[in-house]
Amino acid sequence: MRHTGAVQVISGIGILAFGYIMSRWLDLYSFNWILEKFFENIFLILVILFQGEIRRALAHLASNPLLRETASIEESHVVEELSKGLTMMAQRGYGALVVIERDIELDYFLEIGTRVDSIISAELLASLFHQSTPLHDGAVIVRQGRLEFAGCFLPLSRNPALDKNLGTRHRAAIGLTEQTDAIVFVVSEEQKTVGMVKGGSFTANLDIAQIRKNLFDFYGMRGLDA
Repeated sequence: MRHTGAVQVISGIGILAFGYIMSRWLDLYSFNWILEKFFENIFLILVILFQGEIRRALAHLASNPLLRETASIEESHVVEELSKGLTMMAQRGYGALVVIERDIELDYFLEIGTRVDSIISAELLASLFHQSTPLHDGAVIVRQGRLEFAGCFLPLSRNPALDKNLGTRHRAAIGLTEQTDAIVFVVSEEQKTVGMVKGGSFTANLDIAQIRKNLFDFYGMRGLDA
């Protein structure tokens, strides 16, 4: 519930449960009959509402530790390509937002752009954020080690205490990480630097070694040489 923003759904069911009790007390027969049918099928309703979360939980339980070595090799490739891509874009003065999804599914919190579903490469990232491409104004979403979407729009932070000098990209990155557990890398086209936002907190001026370290930490590969 905490990782999916499902508290609102559970709260809604709680309100219906209260309404069911009140309908019996006030002899609202028709309303009571409707709610009674609803709660008779509550298990099926919950499965439908939380099918994504149930699927991820079952996949986690069924994960094979023997496959971890292969997964580490793939994640190491992702780290290297993201690090190279972010550094390349900063050097070229491309503005960019690279969002890495964690436990909370981001579809609820942003405006989904164009589906890419591609292996991550530094060259692909740079081409997507080139000023001549139609998707360069939005963010790319990295999900389960793949570049899933491009041209996505993030919610802007409403925090009045933010530095007035922060641009729209930084406010969008902060806004998303205030609501989710995602991490966002921000490339500034004016300053030609890479920053990272996590939990609403912005860290500026990361070099390639710091980018690698943060990505290795994210993927749980602290033991590897970054």
